[in-house]
Amino acid sequence: MKKKIITFLIIVILLAIGILTYLKLTKEENSNNLTKVKLAEVTHSVFYAPLYVAIENDYFKDAGIDLEVILTPGADKVSAAVLSNSVDIGFAGTESAIYVYEGGETDYLVTFAGLTKRDGQFIIGRDCNKEFKLEDLYGKEILVGRPGGMPALNFLNAMKNNNVDLNKININYAIDFASLSGSFIGGIGDYVDLFEPTATSVVKLGNACIVESIGSLSGEVPYTAFYARKSFLNNNPELIEKFTEAINKGLEFVKNNDSKTIANIILPSFPDSSLNDIETIINNYKKYDSWLENPYITEESFKNLENILLDNKLIKDYVPYNKLINNFYEK
Repeated sequence: MKKKIITFLIIVILLAIGILTYLKLTKEENSNNLTKVKLAEVTHSVFYAPLYVAIENDYFKDAGIDLEVILTPGADKVSAAVLSNSVDIGFAGTESAIYVYEGGETDYLVTFAGLTKRDGQFIIGRDCNKEFKLEDLYGKEILVGRPGGMPALNFLNAMKNNNVDLNKININYAIDFASLSGSFIGGIGDYVDLFEPTATSVVKLGNACIVESIGSLSGEVPYTAFYARKSFLNNNPELIEKFTEAINKGLEFVKNNDSKTIANIILPSFPDSSLNDIETIINNYKKYDSWLENPYITEESFKNLENILLDNKLIKDYVPYNKLINNFYEK
């Protein structure tokens, strides 16, 4: 009897080893079958929650894509990385692709999918004891980042849309994007424009609060989107289609789930943030309807972006939507 039990246990152990070996080999085989894609992201923010949902839920792997995300601060640096073939796809503001086209590049950047449909900045103020009105900016200093950058441009557009007299505001362009929060904490400025999770981090320090959303005031534009060289899209249509479908699944998940569920999913992408902070940030972006319903970029939103650039004399004329936008998601 004892010998039979030992024999049975040996068989069970061998079966378990066999199953584990098979699963390991299958996993390795599946990994080897994935197509490597390098993505340059302009910044790492909960603002891009649908992208991180797609990563953490393995939507890219399910599509046969091994995605490597490379932090590349600055839209100009993202476009440069794509143009130099250091990465396959750029994730930044569509205006950077417009600038490349305007510069005469023949193998220019074509945007094929969108993610965010408005600016993700919030105005942070020091006076939290009264209801905020845009006129409260009059006579005050606000830090908006470098001149010509999309954060500053969207702030200007938000003020224009709401008939705010910019001549009555002390707009500080002297502090670069990365130093905005530190400068504000150090006592510079009465207001500052910040993205998440920085905005929530500054608020948590005390004596500051979110008073308004730039995106809700500025309107819909393809604020952050995915682009690649025209030649890359032409040579890899099936890959781009699969990539876009993974993004669409991320957008659908964010649309159909509550903030806590989403926060739990993307927490591994933000190891230095707490679950509660991420949930709060997602609530803020849901409140102001920051994400697209699907990756499709409309001609109207693209024209809104062009109008902002034209108003600030950053381009000479409208650029062709049908050349710079190639939606791989069909409505």
